[in-house]
Amino acid sequence: MRRVLETWISLLTLCALSPGALGGYGLSMFAAQSSPPDPCYDEKGNPRRCIPDFVNSAFGKDVRVSRTCGSPAARYCVVTEKGEERTRDCHSCDAGDPKKSHPPAYLTDLNNPHNLTCWQSENYVQAPQNVTLTLSLGKKFEVTYVSLQFCSPRPESMAIYKSMDYGKSWVPFQFYSTQCKKMYNRQNKAAITKQNEQEAICTDSHTDMHPLTGGLIAFSTLDGRPSAHDFDNSPVLQDWVTATDIKVIFSRLHTFGDENEDDSELARDSYFYAVSDLQVGGRCKCNGHASKCVKDREGNLVCECKHSTAGPECDRCKPFHYDRPWQRATAREANECVACHCNLHARRCRFNMELYKLSGRRSGGVCLNCRHNTAGRHCHYCKEGYYRDMTKSISHRRACKACDCHPVGAAGKTCNQTTGQCPCKDGVTGITCNRCAKGYQQSRSPIAPCIKIPVVSPTSTYSSYEEPSDCESHCKASKEKMKITMKKYCKKDYAVQVHVLKGDKAGEWWKFTVNIISVYKQGEHRIRRGDQLLWVRAKDVACKCPKIKPGRKYLLLGVDDDSPGQSGVVADKGSLLIPWKDLWGRRLRKFQQRGKRGKC
Repeated sequence: MRRVLETWISLLTLCALSPGALGGYGLSMFAAQSSPPDPCYDEKGNPRRCIPDFVNSAFGKDVRVSRTCGSPAARYCVVTEKGEERTRDCHSCDAGDPKKSHPPAYLTDLNNPHNLTCWQSENYVQAPQNVTLTLSLGKKFEVTYVSLQFCSPRPESMAIYKSMDYGKSWVPFQFYSTQCKKMYNRQNKAAITKQNEQEAICTDSHTDMHPLTGGLIAFSTLDGRPSAHDFDNSPVLQDWVTATDIKVIFSRLHTFGDENEDDSELARDSYFYAVSDLQVGGRCKCNGHASKCVKDREGNLVCECKHSTAGPECDRCKPFHYDRPWQRATAREANECVACHCNLHARRCRFNMELYKLSGRRSGGVCLNCRHNTAGRHCHYCKEGYYRDMTKSISHRRACKACDCHPVGAAGKTCNQTTGQCPCKDGVTGITCNRCAKGYQQSRSPIAPCIKIPVVSPTSTYSSYEEPSDCESHCKASKEKMKITMKKYCKKDYAVQVHVLKGDKAGEWWKFTVNIISVYKQGEHRIRRGDQLLWVRAKDVACKCPKIKPGRKYLLLGVDDDSPGQSGVVADKGSLLIPWKDLWGRRLRKFQQRGKRGKC
């Protein structure tokens, strides 16, 4: 596997990495093939998964190096092998001389095997063992391999790390050492299972490879990972290959026992790290929603997102496209983001997971701030106080019309959303409640604008009933001056406004037909608005306590009592029956509110 990878990387370097092909970015392995106008959509315009070209994302980028030779100038010696003999060819590294310098830029320049340019660290005498190379990729990439082509012997121990947050934190990618346990506290060539697919392993396989110099170390991020064959459905591996930065730490030189030689100074001049090429192969991470990455206005590398996605990695849905949750594209499904369905009445929406589940995972968008007098999750019905104009589509700006309910005749401002019919008060009719119904006449009361036309029985009079001789003592309690106070309101079980329509004698009782206009208080007997019976004892009527006449409106305050009939309200000499005044309505409403708060 390693030999195949080395050959593949070499071919990629020789054949594809030309300045014209790269232009600093944009390498394509299949440049000769013709591409469709937009790889993110098929010939019929349907969305499909698309991915950026495979590139060497390290090419031309700056590498931060902890130590570089040449400051001050120093001697170094290159060891070469001739058969079983090793020879040293010594030179000078001088940062002030372009012909003798070995800067970090040589790590990521064009790698020409016939004219190698090598970065080189200080030698063993000048510096400690650890040397660090740090490369920023500029954005998230899905890394396939990391390779280093050496001009010196390969290190005895080295580690490759990655960062997913632009260098704020680091996690290990791979370790190389002949002493894995001692150097990195890792088992040599540990098995990778589905339970540890995001774990870096340590191997000593790099030491088995020849030649002494010019060797290659190549790390494949997915090699040996069990879920690699199903990468689309493995969030663990998708996270594992994601990186914004790569760090290589050379921890221990390979001395091959030369430190025991007599000429130790000459030997130590040969102990340094030198690399001709650092490559990081992979694709700009766009989650299957972009075919290329471009520079934004600030010069940052970002995905050119399609499928109604947004973000540097196309990792979220663009505004107003929240009808279903964002998902990474796969070979089978593009998983494009879908616009919320707001009938052209909203510009913003949000996603609701509960609604999405209830819809069978079809729709979860909720429209925000519906305009044009609409309401609802999809701005699909008219808000309170408006009704649907069926001559226009729901997406029309004027699909909802104001109810226009009459301020006096209607019981509220909300009408039927289909017909526009307003809720009318008793005796009022019309779509907007603007006229009295048949059998009713207009009154001057805003509470009951239409009242029943009174029908008085000509045979029902009080003149036929002689006033008893003891009326004065019988009605003594009712001779008090009639005033409306909170105290009197609290003493009574009920308080209603009535319109007396007619009266009939019924034995010892008078039965009055009344229209109850308003109910300000009621006791145990439920009193409803509309036509009711009012029962008063014949003696009380004869003594005019209470004094009652058909065709008049009264305020009636009394106590609960069983009526002689099956229904009705009972008034007696202790009840208060006072001719109605319109200004009392407001006062009684205040009494009603105080009573509800326990003031009685």
